[in-house]
Amino acid sequence: MQTLRNIKLRRLASNTSLPPSSSFTHLPRMRRCLSPVSSCLAFSTGCSDSGSSLIKNFSASTASLTVNRAKEIGLLNATEDLYDGVTVEMKEPMESEVFVSLLRASMSKWRQQGKKGVWIKLPIQLSSLVEPVVQEGFRYHHAESDYLMLVHWIPNTPDTLPENASHRVGIGAFVINNNREVLVVKEKNGGFRGTGVWKLPTGVVHEGEDICAAAVREVKEETGIETDFGEVLAFRQTHQSFFRKSDLFFICMLRPRSFDIQKQDSEIQAAQEYVDQAYNKEHQAFKYVAEICKNKSEGAYVGFSAMPISTSSSAKNTYLYFNNLNFNKL
Repeated sequence: MQTLRNIKLRRLASNTSLPPSSSFTHLPRMRRCLSPVSSCLAFSTGCSDSGSSLIKNFSASTASLTVNRAKEIGLLNATEDLYDGVTVEMKEPMESEVFVSLLRASMSKWRQQGKKGVWIKLPIQLSSLVEPVVQEGFRYHHAESDYLMLVHWIPNTPDTLPENASHRVGIGAFVINNNREVLVVKEKNGGFRGTGVWKLPTGVVHEGEDICAAAVREVKEETGIETDFGEVLAFRQTHQSFFRKSDLFFICMLRPRSFDIQKQDSEIQAAQEYVDQAYNKEHQAFKYVAEICKNKSEGAYVGFSAMPISTSSSAKNTYLYFNNLNFNKL
């Protein structure tokens, strides 16, 4: 019936014969049912059985055409991975009926091939396909601003597909000059708003960004100070921090190129003043971080330097963070 509603019924009401170009050559036989047209659209019991039968046959024929169209197109385009899985990345619009037919045919083929995990990446423009994919047994894996990833485990064995990213990465920047003065800020938003606490500049590492680069960027954004990365002094892990995600937080030491502060909520304090804040004394994690920073300022602590290295899996340099105290002996 959904397909029948798309027929131009106004033309049929005034002239029951279709133009020669129409492919529905037998529709004039519906003349009794379609006159008046409104009675048939209202599903009146006045329509004859023959008209009802024709409508049913018409719907079945449409479904058959959809399946045949899917068969003509073939299987879904997929990329094989190294773990006996496949990834389908949808890019072009597709009717849900056609997509489901292709997906079912593809799933059958992948089962025969012994494939295990199936990944379907749907751009936000094709969000209409989410429901039919879920109805075929897929589940959400993760979502980004421009796409949604769904997955399905084929064999009757424990699902070993890797989970979505479990952690968010943050940095705290310990910026100290040659006078053992520390760069600190007061937050206008967040948990420290209105507390009067002076704290280290902090922020979140962006996707594809190195920890050392993130520390330099965050200091620049919060204070206007240009810095050079020095070391990772320490890190801590917390859980259920951000929408069920865990949090890795790295304390990084940086050297300022100048102390020309451009933000009013930033200030330079003596290292001891920063350490002796009441808040730091009352909260163990902050107390330890402050003590580590103090010891570093006195030269009594060695952290992890960033050594650029190349990898076979990526053309981009990455960083190995390690204690270089005895690096010459390696």
